[in-house]
Amino acid sequence: MTMPRYRKKPVEIEAVHLSNDTTPAKVAYWCGGRVVPHPEKNYTGGPMVIEIDTLEGTMRAEPGDWIIKGIKGEFYPCRDDIFRATYEEF
Repeated sequence: MTMPRYRKKPVEIEAVHLSNDTTPAKVAYWCGGRVVPHPEKNYTGGPMVIEIDTLEGTMRAEPGDWIIKGIKGEFYPCRDDIFRATYEEF
C-alpha cells in the first residue's frame, strides 16, 4: 500500500533567536513570556530561560533556541536544528 505524501504549505512567521545578541527581557516581553533561572543550572549568573504559556502548556525556550510567532499569533519555542531545517530567511 502506498501512503499519500504531503508538503507543508509555505507560511511566513516572525522569529527571534535566543543568542548572545538578544536581551531575554525584551524577547519575553515580545512573546508574553517570563524570564526565569534555568531549572537545572540554577546558580548566580547562570543561564536564563524564557517560559511561554502555549496551548500545550508552559514551554521553555533555552539559550540557542528560537521563539516563533505562528500564523495565528501564538508563540512557541523551537530548537535551533529544527528551526534551521524548516525555515529560511527571506
